[in-house]
Amino acid sequence: MRSGLRPPRLTRRGRPPLRSLAVDAGLGLIAALALAPFWVWAAAPLAFAVLIWRWARSPARAVFWRALAAGAGWFGLSLFWITEPFMVDVARHGWMAPFALVLMAAGGALFWAVPAGLAARLARGWRGQGAAIAAALLLSDWLRGWIFTGFPWAQIGHGWIATPVAQLAAHAGALGLGLVTLSMACLPTLLWRPGRAGLAPGIAAAVAILGAGWAAGLDQLSRPLPQDRPVMLRIVQPDAAQHLKWDPEWASVFFGRLLDLSAEPGPRDLVIWPETAVNFLLNDADPVLPAMAEAAGAPLIMGIQRREGSRFFNSLATIAPDGSVTDIYDKFHLVPFGEYIPWGDALARVGITAFASQQGNGYSPGPGPQLMAAPGAPDFQPLICYEAIFPQHLRALPERPGWMLQATNDAWFGRFSGPYQHLDQARLRAIETGLPMVRAANTGVSAVIDARGRIRDSLALNTAGRIDAPLPGALPPTLWLAWGNLPVLALLAVVLGLACGLPRRAGRRFSRG
Repeated sequence: MRSGLRPPRLTRRGRPPLRSLAVDAGLGLIAALALAPFWVWAAAPLAFAVLIWRWARSPARAVFWRALAAGAGWFGLSLFWITEPFMVDVARHGWMAPFALVLMAAGGALFWAVPAGLAARLARGWRGQGAAIAAALLLSDWLRGWIFTGFPWAQIGHGWIATPVAQLAAHAGALGLGLVTLSMACLPTLLWRPGRAGLAPGIAAAVAILGAGWAAGLDQLSRPLPQDRPVMLRIVQPDAAQHLKWDPEWASVFFGRLLDLSAEPGPRDLVIWPETAVNFLLNDADPVLPAMAEAAGAPLIMGIQRREGSRFFNSLATIAPDGSVTDIYDKFHLVPFGEYIPWGDALARVGITAFASQQGNGYSPGPGPQLMAAPGAPDFQPLICYEAIFPQHLRALPERPGWMLQATNDAWFGRFSGPYQHLDQARLRAIETGLPMVRAANTGVSAVIDARGRIRDSLALNTAGRIDAPLPGALPPTLWLAWGNLPVLALLAVVLGLACGLPRRAGRRFSRG
């Protein structure tokens, strides 16, 4: 056996040496550079290619540890923004920040380690092991969007969002983009040949996949979009810093900004304010609703909290020009421990309440996905903050909307990676559905995104201002809307079946030790 292919030594418990695990962790961190705010798209397929090469030649009992280390690197960098909410009130919550990051990185890493370790044990041969691990990682990405209420953030396919390859999501969703990444990464291992050929066939095949995906995306982007709708939007970004947002004196300043920016000269048919735009409840808003409507000079859609009995909701409300409330949407997919806590009423008795809610012990969920009416504009699907990261909600409506609106308060996410990753996922939702996405963010990035995920207009992070832009047109329903993730999941099941059914002799030419 060639010395370069000799498997690494293991401890008695099957764990690789710490120096070797550090290499896996570093490769996971490098792969995460494909995500916002770095957007080094090549980092993910290159780093995963090395990881799969290493894992395919490792004993099955070592793959769990290797995937755990790589996952810690990937999630540690991509979810670093999770520390930001704890820094809003450093004196009270700052000590929790490192624990939050460690727990999120470790939890995400387990979503890699468990399926990768299981796939390695079931696979036949080193080629089968490489393919099975890649398929298991993608299945884990899908499962992460559902289990424990779901958290499909920092998925493997998200590294393509800023490239033409992202257009493939109209056919196969974010999971399909992950399939592109791991297909490219697997081919050098699967097509490796001893002798002079070596990795050349696999690298050539990976480049061919990249070229085909890039060309297909460019072709999609070159095709004209439908005409813009005859609806002029005004999106208002007040730039209310999170540590000042609920302070009574500053709240009046931010409310004044909302009114002044809404009232500035210029045509508008619909005015949009971000999530929890004001510090008072909708129940108490009657005295100021006429002033808000007058400043808007058009129907107003605003994020606001409201109360029903002892329950509180994170909501969107449509305010007519006469100041009346004509439609309400309640956020239904709440952030665990941020907007609600399991057994919240009981835990509130000992002082444990939801982190982000400003009223009550936490929010109650709304009934589910729904359409909202916008006077003078097509009906739209409302998404409040976190809800826009869940693609399954876009397929849950009985009727297709004309556009999507995400009202969010990304001030919680800091200034580094979180707001940009959130924006990228909004772009991906537009590509998947063929619908424009309008984004109103408290501190940014507010944006108008067309049906191919391109940003038409935007306001920079931590800037007060407004966007006046027409509502982009919608494309016909996409293949992903019709089938969802089913085709990719079926393909992954086939790959796993083949990888776990290969004859043992397939691995004899490349011993794993």
